[in-house]
Amino acid sequence: MTEMILTKNGGILSPIYYILGMLMNGIFTVLEKIGIPSIGLSIILFTLIIYLCLLPLTIKQQKFSKLSSKMNPELQAIAKKYQGKRDNDSVMKMNEETRAVYEKYGVSQTGSCLNLFIQLPIMWCLYRIISNMPAYVPRIKDVFMDLVTKLSNVSGSAEFLQAFSHANYYSKQFKSDQFIAGSEYMKNTFIDVLNKASSAEWMSLKEKFSSLSTEITTAFETLSEYNNFLGINIANSPSFTMKEGFSSGNTLLAIGAIMIPVLAALTQWVNTKLMPQPESNNNGEPNPMMASMKTMNYTMPIFSAIMCFSLPAGMGLYWISGSVIRSIQQIVINKHIDKMDIDEMVKKNVEKAEEKAKSYNKNAVASSTLTSKAHKTTKNISFEEKIDSQSSGSIAAKANKVKQFNEKN
Repeated sequence: MTEMILTKNGGILSPIYYILGMLMNGIFTVLEKIGIPSIGLSIILFTLIIYLCLLPLTIKQQKFSKLSSKMNPELQAIAKKYQGKRDNDSVMKMNEETRAVYEKYGVSQTGSCLNLFIQLPIMWCLYRIISNMPAYVPRIKDVFMDLVTKLSNVSGSAEFLQAFSHANYYSKQFKSDQFIAGSEYMKNTFIDVLNKASSAEWMSLKEKFSSLSTEITTAFETLSEYNNFLGINIANSPSFTMKEGFSSGNTLLAIGAIMIPVLAALTQWVNTKLMPQPESNNNGEPNPMMASMKTMNYTMPIFSAIMCFSLPAGMGLYWISGSVIRSIQQIVINKHIDKMDIDEMVKKNVEKAEEKAKSYNKNAVASSTLTSKAHKTTKNISFEEKIDSQSSGSIAAKANKVKQFNEKN
């Protein structure tokens, strides 16, 4: 399994991690200064800002999806026209006609892929930062430091923490040569594990190391305050909170925990229904994409519910807030796109393409004329140089004869 340590993630995505980490730290710092040090609220605001920044790309993506339903009949007609033809001329003509269709609708053939290529690394970094908050928010890391500094020098602490439910993610760190008692590496590893520890595991830590009960209690209570969102500790998974609620007789807590995966599935389903759906072909046959989209509309919400039930509630909160924000964006984008006059847009794109073609032809003619003149000029220069050379040679010969005559006499 990939090694995950408290130190900030690196590699090719380092600039993205750095920028998003600074943003998360800034949000939490501001909330703490106004008296609301909430990790849950930080996640919601963080997600909102990121999706607003990605809004231009989202609009382009949805515009492409909307126009695709208009383009597909023409693209399918071109594909059918050249079906089975693999010679070079046919392939070139097919590519040229396909490119003309994309120009007609004003979209790029790679536009959709490019938008996804830009968004996916950001979403991945977003997930990693939310799941590893102490690495990017120093104030949260400071909550652990007094405890892990003392705990890292206590015999048997590493073995005890390795038995925690999420410790297997950090197994390589426990076996690393850098994992030395009291070292920064060991402290970071302990914070990684404790950051994902459940309430029950914190209590077991207190029972095992009673000499550090003050430090453990202080860290746990501060983190519980940070992780408290509407009465739910978002560091715990909904499955754990549900069991805890039922066992303690707190039915409201159990219902609140169940609502996280339910809302994650519901908001995901609403979001998929708002997305542009593929239309049937002109001949009335169902579009193959319709079947796959219909399947995803049901599998994705179910997948979201299962994952949010077992992961920390903070990740569920991120998924819910992300789905809600995307749904609101989608409603606004759909209204904007529905108001667009596709025929007028096509007309303008055709005019632009024609102007571009005229400009290209003028440049080509000008370039050809310039090349021709340059070629003629080069010939003239070569001819003149030849005349000068011959003339120069003749004068030199005469001068040489005069010199010989003088020396002889």
